[in-house]
Amino acid sequence: MFAELAEVAAAQLGPYPSLPGPELREAARAAMGVLDLTAGDVRVERSWTDGDLAGEELSWSVGFGPRTHAYLLRPRDAAGPLPGVVALHCHGGMKWVGKEKIADGPSAPSPEVRRVREVLYGGRAYANELAGRGFVVLVPDVLTWGSRRFPLGVDEPDRYDAAAKDHEHVVAKYCAALGTSFAGVAAGEDLAAAAYLRSRPDVGSVGCVGLSGGGLRAALLGAFDPDLRAVVVAGMVSSFRDMLDGYVEKHTWMLWPPGLPRLGDWPDLVAARAPEPLMVQYALRDRLFPEPGMRRAHSMIEKRYRETPDAYEAVWADVPHSFDVTMQEQAFDWLTQRLKA
Repeated sequence: MFAELAEVAAAQLGPYPSLPGPELREAARAAMGVLDLTAGDVRVERSWTDGDLAGEELSWSVGFGPRTHAYLLRPRDAAGPLPGVVALHCHGGMKWVGKEKIADGPSAPSPEVRRVREVLYGGRAYANELAGRGFVVLVPDVLTWGSRRFPLGVDEPDRYDAAAKDHEHVVAKYCAALGTSFAGVAAGEDLAAAAYLRSRPDVGSVGCVGLSGGGLRAALLGAFDPDLRAVVVAGMVSSFRDMLDGYVEKHTWMLWPPGLPRLGDWPDLVAARAPEPLMVQYALRDRLFPEPGMRRAHSMIEKRYRETPDAYEAVWADVPHSFDVTMQEQAFDWLTQRLKA
């Protein structure tokens, strides 16, 4: 039935046009209902030092729901301003926490966090590693994760994550009923976080990085924030059209914002920031994306960067769905080149 539906929709609606980047960004932002949010009433909840790093747990209000909590990590004694990076946590089927999946705070990581890190991040808190290379790294929670999670009446991590999985479609429906989308709300929160990081006197140029759901967030942030200088998207790029057979149900509702296929394919939006710097890391053994879809995406992005080919870098990693240590180091080196120049 879905194959037949795809044929009818293709004939009647003509999905996946190729709008110019500026036009696509504006139209996609409107179609997704990206909210205009601000990180207001920023507070330092606690601070700590860990070896050569200094950390703060910040909180702010975006105007609804519980306060957003974020970790800010930086070299302990480095003079500023330093380049900044918004590090975006993944989905990972784990909503009990958000920022803790990729960043160490003052407390030891929980067994659940260690489990996620071993599978997806080479066992590392990569945000801390990045801060140790001379960056100010901001790691915010986002709607439905960690400090921004919903009260579902479950107080045990694994049971909460199971309940949150069944609740995500409810969040998506409420957002749609309000004229926005799950992706549009998350993008609005990340735009507010990036604007806050840029506003700090100890921060210079700003980029972002993320894996999987964090890569989705990085791609949206890169598309909608013209002041972002460099973007790394890991394990989250394939053409929609190659995902229709057996891959749609594997992904978060955030990957399917309403109206986007009428404006362009997912790689079109990822590359809509051209000619600004973009790195995409493709995991060739990723069971969440078909290799033909990744190859098609790469060709589409190359085409959008044809006048500035050096601004786009593709990394082909023979790994499962992950942002392993080798991929992290490649991303760190690239961000250093783009943000410290």
